[in-house]
Amino acid sequence: MVNIFEKDWSDYNNGIPLFDSEVERYISVKPTENQLRHQSKPFYCFIHFGMNTATAREWGTGKETVKDFTIKSIDAKQWVSVIKNSGATGIILTCKHHDGFCLWESEYTDFSVKNTDFKGDIVKMLSDECHEQGMDFGVYLSPWDMHDKRYGTDAYNDYFCNQLTELLSNYGEIFEAWFDGAKGKDAAAFEYDWARYYEIIRRLQPKANIAICGPDIRWVGNEGGKCRKNEYSVVPLSLTKSETVEKHSQQSEGQAYELQKFKSTDEDLGSRSALKNAGELCWYPAEVDASIRRGWFYSKNENVTVKSPKKLFDIYLNSVGNNCTLLLNVPPTDSGVIHKRDVKALSELGKKIKGITADEILSVNIGELTKKKSYAEFSFDGKKRVQYIVLGEDTSFSQRVEAFDVYLKQPNGKYIKVYSGSIIGAKKIIKIKNKSAVGAALVIRQSRSNPVIKEIGFYA
Repeated sequence: MVNIFEKDWSDYNNGIPLFDSEVERYISVKPTENQLRHQSKPFYCFIHFGMNTATAREWGTGKETVKDFTIKSIDAKQWVSVIKNSGATGIILTCKHHDGFCLWESEYTDFSVKNTDFKGDIVKMLSDECHEQGMDFGVYLSPWDMHDKRYGTDAYNDYFCNQLTELLSNYGEIFEAWFDGAKGKDAAAFEYDWARYYEIIRRLQPKANIAICGPDIRWVGNEGGKCRKNEYSVVPLSLTKSETVEKHSQQSEGQAYELQKFKSTDEDLGSRSALKNAGELCWYPAEVDASIRRGWFYSKNENVTVKSPKKLFDIYLNSVGNNCTLLLNVPPTDSGVIHKRDVKALSELGKKIKGITADEILSVNIGELTKKKSYAEFSFDGKKRVQYIVLGEDTSFSQRVEAFDVYLKQPNGKYIKVYSGSIIGAKKIIKIKNKSAVGAALVIRQSRSNPVIKEIGFYA
């Protein structure tokens, strides 16, 4: 058997530079304190709820009236409890969707819950309950507004900023401000004042990350719960503008869209070949979004489309377990509660997530791997059956690992390779078929300078 440790990665490194000026450029890009905190809580939920819930539509028309919002009550405590039970640590609410209807008592429009038979401020009810149960709270505010007649004029940007200020001032600490650039192809050409929106967020909620159409968290490129095989956090800076100039979003910036060298849907955003000629770089981790149902708003016709716990867990492993955060949409019913089918699926998902690390065999902080410490070996307390391996880099030193192998040591002393991968990043979750072992080894094959491994854990 070939000695798995015979090639010192710090000398070999798959034949490419371990460290040079280009590598120095890559690893000089590091997350902010906000981004570090965000990636430490990688699973949170979306709640799509509003006028579309009442009208049983996936997309509104902009012609709805306050009389169309017939929902009389919600059970915010149930929403938060159910989502917390899934293993999620936060909730983002669609405070205003594209139909323009506001779930809070805004001073700047009559098209809100304040003029309906609903008694109360839904944003406040949910934010208060989140804070009561120790959950993070975030807001979604659609820049596109099909209802408001000011849309398409400079006055709308003022209106939007006033609404954003309300949401960021009256509902406690916000962990994420979520935007999209969605806009119907027949909507008026209009340039959103993103710089002004960002300034308001930074000033009023300095701990909040700005997601998707924003500089802190990027859209993975689809709404199907899928991510790339290699999901890098160090990517071209131009990606922070990609979603803000998408087709049917910012039509007045069509030329800018065409000039984008990188888009959110590109397969390779962070390899050495992708970054070499990419110009300025940034730390821009991916967020994977998916809905527990076929649609994003509740429809009783879609009760049969609720994803199974196994499917949800697969999405979790392939997102959170692959250097991404996961935003899972859970739409409450028009009765103001989360449907029993969703409740059951989320409960089972929570059990599966807890099960990953429930039975610890060994967990260690390795630290920096150098030439004299080019791999890491581990001995278990007797023979164990390994099912999960969890790794994480210390991303305060950037993202460095580009190729690695994990081996399990058999009772006879031989090593079996159980996983060969590329990136690690903030978190890598490896699920293997139960294999008996008395130890293990992590071998780095390729890296951008010395890797810094914050976590490696083996679980039965």
